[in-house]
Amino acid sequence: MREDGRQNHKIRPVKITRNFLKYAEGSCLVEAGGTKVICSASVEDKVPPHLHDTGTGWVTSEYALLPRATDPRSERERFKLSGRTQEIQRLIGRSLRGVIDLKLLGERTIIIDCDVLQADGGTRTAAITGGFVALVDAIRKLRNDKKIASFPVKDYLAAISVGIVKGKMLLDLTFQEDSSAEVDMNVVMTGSRDLVEVQATGEEATFPEKKLLEMLGLASKGIGELIAIEKEILGDLK
Repeated sequence: MREDGRQNHKIRPVKITRNFLKYAEGSCLVEAGGTKVICSASVEDKVPPHLHDTGTGWVTSEYALLPRATDPRSERERFKLSGRTQEIQRLIGRSLRGVIDLKLLGERTIIIDCDVLQADGGTRTAAITGGFVALVDAIRKLRNDKKIASFPVKDYLAAISVGIVKGKMLLDLTFQEDSSAEVDMNVVMTGSRDLVEVQATGEEATFPEKKLLEMLGLASKGIGELIAIEKEILGDLK
């Protein structure tokens, strides 16, 4: 048993509260154990310069760790984003674009803002899962307002962490587990279990291919549980 009472193959309790913000086209609060992230989706009728006059839309992301999301307090990134922040928000954007037909979105951009209220491991994976929910609601608003003709979301999407800590394979790591992991991996998958992205690192040593495949199998199990939650709150993708 782990410090929070879970078995090694169990995810933390997850709660997703939709329409968490008044003004965003789509939003939610996602809670995974002690990690809490607000995800909002904002629609803008413009695209990056490389997409002008192509009829293709764009999905991008911004990520921020609020000062007292951690102990001790972290500084606000006012003038320059850290390498970690840039890497995470690129990951979120890439992941979400993986399940969107950007041609059907039209020449508009949807910005997913992910603000971490409280961090206890898995903030990037929670942001992807919550960001997907906010994105679907924003796209449904576009469809209901008759701004798009076809629904561009191709599949569900979720993400989770897996790691090896003290020789044991664990699903959905807390901060303490993540900080002491010998192997750390973040996995992004669709509802069809197609991989969107895998980030795997041997923090202290190498690890064999067999362990990688075992970790992917464990991640698939956890993502299946997350997607079941998404299906319950979002229903069919249409």
